[in-house]
Amino acid sequence: VAASTLDAFYSEFSNALNNNSSGVAVLSEQSSSISFAAAKASFLKKYPQASWVTYEPTSGIEPTPRLLLDLSKAKTIVSIDCDILGSHPNKIAHARDWAKNRKTADKGEMSRVYLAESTLSSTGSAVDVRLPVRASRMLVILNAIGSALGVPSSIGELTESEKKFVDAASSDLKKSGSAGVVVAGEHLGQAASVLAVAINTSLKSAAATVVSCDATHNDLAALKKLADDAKSGAIKVLLIIGGNPAYNAPVDLGLIDAIKAVPTSAHIGLFADETSKLCDWHINRAHYLESWGDARAFDGTVSIQQPLILPLFGGVSPIEVLAKLTGDEILDGQLLVRRALSQQIPNDAAWQTALHDGFINDTAYKAATVDVQLKLDVPSAGSGTEIRFVPSQSLFDGRYANNGWLQELPDSLTKLVWDNAAMMSKADADEKGLKTGDLIAIETNGFKLSQIPVFVLWGQPRGSITLILGYGRTASGRVGTGVGFNVNTIRTSGQPHIAYGSFTALGSSYALVSTQDYQQADWVAAGIEKVRIGDKGKQGRIVREASLVEYKKDPKFVDTAIHRLPLQQLFDAPYKKPPAHPDAPTAFNYPHAWGMSIDMNSCIGCSACVIACQSENNIPIVGKDMVAMNREMHWIRLDRYFKTVTNEKGYADDFENVEMIYMPVACVHCENAPCEQVCPVAATVHDTEGLNTMVYNRCIGTRYCANNCPYKVRRFNYFDWQSRDPRGGFFNAIWFKLPDQQQIESVDKVKALGFNPDVSVRMRGVMEKCTYCTQRIKRSTIQRKNEFSKGQRAGYVVDDFDVVTACMNACPTQAITFGNLNDKESAVLKEHKNKRAYALLEELNTRPRTMYLAKIRNPLEEA
Repeated sequence: VAASTLDAFYSEFSNALNNNSSGVAVLSEQSSSISFAAAKASFLKKYPQASWVTYEPTSGIEPTPRLLLDLSKAKTIVSIDCDILGSHPNKIAHARDWAKNRKTADKGEMSRVYLAESTLSSTGSAVDVRLPVRASRMLVILNAIGSALGVPSSIGELTESEKKFVDAASSDLKKSGSAGVVVAGEHLGQAASVLAVAINTSLKSAAATVVSCDATHNDLAALKKLADDAKSGAIKVLLIIGGNPAYNAPVDLGLIDAIKAVPTSAHIGLFADETSKLCDWHINRAHYLESWGDARAFDGTVSIQQPLILPLFGGVSPIEVLAKLTGDEILDGQLLVRRALSQQIPNDAAWQTALHDGFINDTAYKAATVDVQLKLDVPSAGSGTEIRFVPSQSLFDGRYANNGWLQELPDSLTKLVWDNAAMMSKADADEKGLKTGDLIAIETNGFKLSQIPVFVLWGQPRGSITLILGYGRTASGRVGTGVGFNVNTIRTSGQPHIAYGSFTALGSSYALVSTQDYQQADWVAAGIEKVRIGDKGKQGRIVREASLVEYKKDPKFVDTAIHRLPLQQLFDAPYKKPPAHPDAPTAFNYPHAWGMSIDMNSCIGCSACVIACQSENNIPIVGKDMVAMNREMHWIRLDRYFKTVTNEKGYADDFENVEMIYMPVACVHCENAPCEQVCPVAATVHDTEGLNTMVYNRCIGTRYCANNCPYKVRRFNYFDWQSRDPRGGFFNAIWFKLPDQQQIESVDKVKALGFNPDVSVRMRGVMEKCTYCTQRIKRSTIQRKNEFSKGQRAGYVVDDFDVVTACMNACPTQAITFGNLNDKESAVLKEHKNKRAYALLEELNTRPRTMYLAKIRNPLEEA
């Protein structure tokens, strides 16, 4: 490998294109960009004999109608193997809209969500009625629902549990009428998607709109032809734009050999990845925050991609590369975007408006009708174990594998870090004598995955194994290379999403690292099975939930025998008119009393809060080995609990039909904080606004505070994580120079660019925890004091939502609320007074400033 220049690439590659015009092929990632489409058209105009193939590993293999959902208008939602709140491309909007009809539980009404799914998902944790079933049964179930609603459908034979699900779902859909909606997973194919549209049409659903847009499916036949032509010598020049097909293309197409066979090849990418290493040229692609571009949202709305900085490493965007190769007179990215969007942005004023707003009004896709005949035949299922390929919640298809934040982010279902696994039902594992960590080999369609560890997952249907994409990279930088197992080695073009095969135990095991032990929570830990309505004498309930019917019968079901101090006494008593501000001898507002609430009725376990907190507060990653020693550093811990069906003896005997609940836990800023009582140097103290603060330069690392914290939310810097490679290597020696010089001399300069300058970067020997984003609090309070001093406002108490914590800002469902508890009109105080509000571990009399709102579900009463 030798370094070269862009000019050298343009010269050599242009000559190859001009000398082999009939043997040119382009393989690109999918893009919604209008400017990229214009660049593609220009390229094909100059090289009309060239072939252009698009491939995206997670897209379907058939064109399916695009369905826009507005779940805020839906009273009954029926999802057929579609993770609408998790892996769906429009999941953020779905989560926001879904939450609107869950927050209405306090008014005695809620939406009801049905989900039939082939693997436990984020949506599965939030639904009211869940049916775990193999993917091969989904079209049968959907056909039965359609038939019940008068849509012409063929009905296969239903099992007893499937019939109960279908009867209940179709009954509720009939009652809801236009407030009902049905959606099917894209991986189920065209027939399922079209049938879902037909059902919504019959319901006249106000929550579902079919729009007209370009199909985004994979034409695998065209990809196979490209591979075959390359191997036969028909393709002389190959340009690969984005993506990583050498890693994630269907294994049976032989794309690795195809790329090797092309005489002149180039890859435009962010990393020197598996595909780049096979090509003659690697062009350093500019990051989207370094370049001009545009994109369309899921609903079609056009937005402008604006660079925040110049390219750090001299990268270029794909539209700039294509412009140069086609001899375009315009080579500047901004001008290329403006030209492509001239119809949507006709003048300078419109351009400035689009830049300011971030999007262009009235550019969404138009409503359309589906003109595709219903495929009524139910396909027969393959034989053997069903294998589902699912993108990683954090790494997606592997493109983010070199991001240490995402590698160390615990999977919301398994809580695994730095690994993937074969998720298997407990029944299947018991039958084969397997347990979590045991290695198996999987064979399907003549290909074999030589080894992958098992993870026994509650909620996983029998006869089905779920494999997570995005791992097992061999060229993904120092963070992502060699992490996990590459399941693409058994993905074929005929069965890229759902396959059938067999597995065998290898008789050995592999160390999986999970941040949460996974057992059924008993009443001491969770109280979600044995401690229900009317059993208020029990204490120690961490998770509290009820059905909507139960909540109506007993609105104060969360109360226990523990005496809770009234809010007035709790928050006003310590703050009796402090000395007047020097700039205001006569006018003084009561100080702030910061508090937070977390509505577990809205939390979907997406972990956006965890990553937002890590980014905001310069939280380091520590690597798999250190997580295994319980030394992870996340300030927010996203716990998840399972609830199973129990038999008459009180033991769990159904590990498929489970409910799951998420609970974000961070420092709750106790009024009566156990940590403060034991610190020998007063490094953790209360301030006048109720924050449990950390004085870093006073901390001597005794860790007494962590031992005394019942919430286990404090993190200790055992080593210099920020200056160490998370994948191994030696730690730096003890730093004997001035402390402030350590990060200047030890931390990589590029890595340091990612630090938040408003937050100190902690090195070894310091205890850390959530600070309620004190830097954001101070920024707002200082601003208000300055305005007050200038006579621009009557007082310097901040207004509601002036301070928004990082976790609150990132939450798509607005499950987190933060504010001033001394503001009687604040949203957080209203939530603290909510009937569902309770304090975590309140029996310990820690008086936390963070309150939780109990989970309410809306199941069929009583199913």
